[in-house]
Amino acid sequence: MFVLGIDPGLSRCGYGVVEQIAGSGAQRARTEAVALGVIRTDPDEPHAARLATQMGELQALVAEFRPSVVAVERVFFQVNARTAIGVAQVAGLAMAVAAAAGLEVAEYTPTQVKQAVAGWGGADKDQMKRMVAELLALEEPPEPADAADAAAVALCHLSQAPWGRAGPHARARVLLPAAGAATSPP
Repeated sequence: MFVLGIDPGLSRCGYGVVEQIAGSGAQRARTEAVALGVIRTDPDEPHAARLATQMGELQALVAEFRPSVVAVERVFFQVNARTAIGVAQVAGLAMAVAAAAGLEVAEYTPTQVKQAVAGWGGADKDQMKRMVAELLALEEPPEPADAADAAAVALCHLSQAPWGRAGPHARARVLLPAAGAATSPP
């Protein structure tokens, strides 16, 4: 199962395509990063043009990777109203692009993402990047932070997706290891 995670932003929109691969026999299921990156727009461009760029790039990601689900970080709180509006607009674009392609859309708050990936809702950026690297078996924490955040949103979805809707390739959930403990399917 492919999940496209989105960390929305008008200047920088992080994306993470994560695949959950079922294990068989003694081989455990694993989760891999397929693509991590950031869609950037020029702050000097007109607002509508920036949104059009974001929409085109999101459509291209959906067409290229054909995810089963698009998981979007929900705009929960922003001090700067102007920033919040741009973030919300890009989140809406991501959801609309996914819905237009017939894909399932899921939204998660930042606290839900942190809880699912790091084990507690107060995790900081560095902790989140380290956990994303650990869960995706990456040699280094992903950069930039927007891409890591998007991968975390995808991992959050995999940890919370109902078993019946997880798809044919998703037979195990993302499991969070306890300190020093190995993971195994439930």
